[in-house]
Amino acid sequence: MKDFDILKELVWRGLLCKYTLGIKEQLKKESNIIYIGFDPTSDSLHIGNLLPIFMLEHFHRFGYKSLIILGGATGMLGDPSGKYKERTLLDKEILIHNIHCIQKQLELFLNVEKTKLLNNFNWIGNLSFLNFVRDIGKNLTVNYMMAKESVKSRLKSESEGISFTEFTYQLVQAYDFYHLYTHENCCIQIGGSDQWGNIITGIELIRRLTGGNAYGITFPLITKSNGTKLGKSDNNENIWLDYRKTSPYKFYQFWLNISDEEASRFIKFYTFLQKDEIEHLLYTHNKAPYKRILQKALAKNMTKFIHGEENYKKSLKLSNFLFGKDKLRSLSSLDEKTFLSIFQVVTHKQINRGLLQRGLSILEALTENSGFFSSKGEAIRALKEKSIYINREKVDDNFIINENSIIANRYILLQKGKKTILFYM
Repeated sequence: MKDFDILKELVWRGLLCKYTLGIKEQLKKESNIIYIGFDPTSDSLHIGNLLPIFMLEHFHRFGYKSLIILGGATGMLGDPSGKYKERTLLDKEILIHNIHCIQKQLELFLNVEKTKLLNNFNWIGNLSFLNFVRDIGKNLTVNYMMAKESVKSRLKSESEGISFTEFTYQLVQAYDFYHLYTHENCCIQIGGSDQWGNIITGIELIRRLTGGNAYGITFPLITKSNGTKLGKSDNNENIWLDYRKTSPYKFYQFWLNISDEEASRFIKFYTFLQKDEIEHLLYTHNKAPYKRILQKALAKNMTKFIHGEENYKKSLKLSNFLFGKDKLRSLSSLDEKTFLSIFQVVTHKQINRGLLQRGLSILEALTENSGFFSSKGEAIRALKEKSIYINREKVDDNFIINENSIIANRYILLQKGKKTILFYM
């Protein structure tokens, strides 16, 4: 019989935010199933979605099984929790595509023997509106639903407010919990702290419809030290788990460049290292912070977990070549095989060789040809700051890229600090 050591594990890692009464006793029982939901708002998860994945894996390691609900139905509504304005509604075809992509990702990261993936459209999609508002809606008052923080915060906004569509989200998610309680024997839901209101609504609906008890656990929403949500780079780009949207090297660099304060928290959140291992890392890091021991450990663990051992080694090799002991090596000294083994993990952009024959201005290369910068103004500022490199050579705003810039008869390297893009022909 299980005990509630999982809660002790979550507490020392800083992953336990709130939980309902009776959860400790419930976790001692056999055959507990944990449930969490993902709304398919994109065709890839990003690193802001990683904490739920790690939470599930912690439960798996303590012997629990889980259900993952992919929100084919709830994704059509949009969760107002933590949002200041309404989401753009997605078409059904886009949602189906997103669900397919996210399911493939989750199957790579989670223990499939202990996880069952479900689409809530299968039990919500064919519900009659009249039956739903009559049989389900009557169990929760508008007063009860308006008291939830996700609703109250939006009602305070005169410009945005909250639509009926988003207002009903908590009731639809509550029905998810009720369905899983009655059909999957699941009585525990976990989610981020912004989901507390939705979880409590589900527990209340279960109590009213069945007289049974259900439980909830939340983990903290993770922000960086500058207050932004974890999941975005310093220039507000999402860090995706799909290597086609965020290269393994860029993913690796994100973790390598977080602050000491963030690294001290995240080493507990985003690794499965044991307590004594983490305490040793913290001790050695604090003795010599300039060595960035915590950041390197996180970058290694996270890149291997998401992109595999080989991509971690390539990212490390590239980082050392650009910024470490190998940075003095000349690009021209590399044969194509070695060159590709180093730069394979950066973002690649194809370019027409004909552009180089006439000469391509550095400004054009940094904007419309690569998307390196979103505007010419940004590119001009970077060039004036002398922070742009072509093939590791600093260039100014007068620089013209031509065939003399090509390495190994095919490649050109654009770089600004840790941001790197490889042109290929």
